[in-house]
Amino acid sequence: MSTEPPTETSTEELPSGAAGTLGEAAEPVAEDPSSHRFECRSCGFVYDPAEGVKKLGIAAGTSFLELDPVAFRCPVCRSRVGAFKDIGPRNKPSGFEENLNFGLGVNRLTPGQKNVLIFGGFALAFAFFLSLYSLR
Repeated sequence: MSTEPPTETSTEELPSGAAGTLGEAAEPVAEDPSSHRFECRSCGFVYDPAEGVKKLGIAAGTSFLELDPVAFRCPVCRSRVGAFKDIGPRNKPSGFEENLNFGLGVNRLTPGQKNVLIFGGFALAFAFFLSLYSLR
């Protein structure tokens, strides 16, 4: 038996069943701040640079960082720029980083992919339910 300290590669502990996800965890997410969405902490309005804000005349493709911090206000609650927090890019998985390796891979799905999975499952279950009428 060796009494040597563990090597650098063995000090990182992974949750059970996540041994194959180490490469996925090291995968970089797009860190371009101009593509990040920002959420108003007062009312929950999400500014998405891909959509802009038609109500305020802000064109699609305008980054939140390019907006005038004095003139811009939340279109819903009129809060200033300081009330917004960065929630990351649109294609980033939702949730805490430490929880992304759990949940049979479902935690790595984007919110849109989760919606398709949930409502697609409901539609499939409804189709199976209706197919029971053909058993007569």
